[in-house]
Amino acid sequence: MTPDKLFDLTGKTALITGAATGIGYMAAEGLMGAGCNVMIASRKQHACEGAAKELNSLGLRGKAEGFAGDVGSEEGINALVEEVKSRTDRLNILMNNAGKTWGAPFEEFPYEAWSRVFDVNVTAMFVLTQKLIPLLKAAATPEDPARVINTGSIGGILPGGGQAYSYGVSKAAVHFMTETLSAKFAPQHITVNAIAPGPFMSKMMAFAIGTEEQREEAGKRIPLGRVGEAEDIQGAVLYLASRAGAYVSGHTIPIAGGMNAAPRTSSASAMAAQD
Repeated sequence: MTPDKLFDLTGKTALITGAATGIGYMAAEGLMGAGCNVMIASRKQHACEGAAKELNSLGLRGKAEGFAGDVGSEEGINALVEEVKSRTDRLNILMNNAGKTWGAPFEEFPYEAWSRVFDVNVTAMFVLTQKLIPLLKAAATPEDPARVINTGSIGGILPGGGQAYSYGVSKAAVHFMTETLSAKFAPQHITVNAIAPGPFMSKMMAFAIGTEEQREEAGKRIPLGRVGEAEDIQGAVLYLASRAGAYVSGHTIPIAGGMNAAPRTSSASAMAAQD
């Protein structure tokens, strides 16, 4: 294979949950640029349809289609799976990106903040993968495995994370689950990897880096000196989704400007609250 084909995804099909905005949207744009057709799903149908329309207007090689897909309940996951099955009989790439967070002081942190965050960030990721394994197997070959890419967080690697107690723990669970599922499905020609983003612009991080001044200040606490940009997510996701990453499984890749290897200061840990 020539080097220019290493990242080519022409004719492939992907599903990205939580892709109407933020990291999921960034990943969708990157996959489409490589020729992949991307299904975008999240709770709000109009947001997904709008994101797909916007992405399709960019003139990328791949196409996007957006529809509602709520992974917050078993019923919602089942409905999403049926919707995907109605649109394709094989799935080359599944990116489990939908996520939820909750912040409160330790003394006031509510019981339901654990179940709600874990329902979306961990349980839904497992169940959706479980339900879509037949479509992934249909696309998988020894030379070109199907791919599962889970969105974890640097908050699941660095301790701290401010007041988002259940979020960081749930993302650590995502990283461990990634290894567990890789061990099971690598022999069936399905790779399972995760990304662990640091600070990127998203709804979750708008409170911390929503302004230019906030981003500059945050960059001072990141070894590489800046918050993440869309291309940083796209490069990692393209690697894991393409021939370039076909021999990689069971890994969590931090995309966090070196935060994972920096001294564990309180300011660095605080930045790990949410991706």
